[in-house]
Amino acid sequence: MRLIATGLLLLMAVSFVALKQLAQVRPEWDPALGYAIAFTEAAMVGGLADWFAVTALFRRPLGLPIPHTAIIPVNKDRIADSMATFLRDNFLTPQVVARRLHGFNLAASAGAFLADPRRDEQSRLRAGTAGLLADVLESLDPDQMGGMVKAGLRRQLARIDLAPLLGQMLANAIADQRHLPVLESVLRKIGETIEANEPMIREMIHQRANAILRLTGLDEKLANGVLDGAYRLLAEVIVHPGHPLRGKIDDALAKLSEDLRHDPAMRLKVERAKLELLENPALSAWIDSMWERARESLLHTMRNPDKALAGSFGDSISQLGRALGEDPRLQVLVNRFARRTMVGVASRYGSEIVRLVSETVKRWDARTVSDRIEGAVGRDLQFIRVNGTVVGGLVGMAIHTVDRLL
Repeated sequence: MRLIATGLLLLMAVSFVALKQLAQVRPEWDPALGYAIAFTEAAMVGGLADWFAVTALFRRPLGLPIPHTAIIPVNKDRIADSMATFLRDNFLTPQVVARRLHGFNLAASAGAFLADPRRDEQSRLRAGTAGLLADVLESLDPDQMGGMVKAGLRRQLARIDLAPLLGQMLANAIADQRHLPVLESVLRKIGETIEANEPMIREMIHQRANAILRLTGLDEKLANGVLDGAYRLLAEVIVHPGHPLRGKIDDALAKLSEDLRHDPAMRLKVERAKLELLENPALSAWIDSMWERARESLLHTMRNPDKALAGSFGDSISQLGRALGEDPRLQVLVNRFARRTMVGVASRYGSEIVRLVSETVKRWDARTVSDRIEGAVGRDLQFIRVNGTVVGGLVGMAIHTVDRLL
């Protein structure tokens, strides 16, 4: 950005010289050249003024001892004290920490951090927590902890309002046409079922046909017609996206989605089915086996950090992050603990932290302070130079216009 801003200033200077020479050679171009010369002249003034202002913050322009320049290096110690005071007054008093953390969802932020597998620094966190979690799991009573986990899982499943969730998932699938592969698969499965049971279907048709049809052999033609028609209908629905039957199926699915979300009777049916499923012994046995497998898998992978980082433990940490980000009650507990901890830290160590910041900045040499601050805000400062060059040129054209009118 510094090169761009300096290049723009040099372009204005070269353009000014070239336009002045052209004005002498082509005086008949005076009105247009006058505006162009006024623009480049004022742009140079604006660009130079902003270059001086930006440079004066960090160093002596051209090395000249001009008063009120190199502002940051000269006032380094005062800046360090100001930074420490700002940090203390705005962040590190117990009252301020409690007030600022009150509206900050630390659990959600931590959850987003853990759930994002692309961040490299998370590998250290996952590796460091692997052994600790393994020790905790082994020290706890497996049956007691398993009972707590399974009971908590059942409670969470019981609290889920399943019907609206299913309805929204179905609506999203229809909107994105993700239901079409499923529909086509179901239609093919129906065709395969008919084909596999074709002798039984023919026998049913023969039995239900009257005596005249059987005597004339029309019952066999009827069976052939029914089966051929069924096969043809299924093939047409699968092959043609615009088939009317597909539209009717889509309408029926859309109606089901709407009922799941808004029909109290349908929601009640789904809720009853969910509760019956939760009470089913087969589901309890499945949850028990799932917990045991999960516990054994966690213990195995946490004892091997390299495998844990690349495999299931890393996924478990990601799932923990998603749980922190999605469970409001868990967020309340974590945020409350974090607030109490941070308030205690600010109360005990706030003054030491502030003194550390101040002394660290004071130990930096003037060039280091200038380079770090300029590196943090340098692009925006160079944009000021660019804007000064452009705005200066526009103001020069405006002044030139007023001058001509007068």
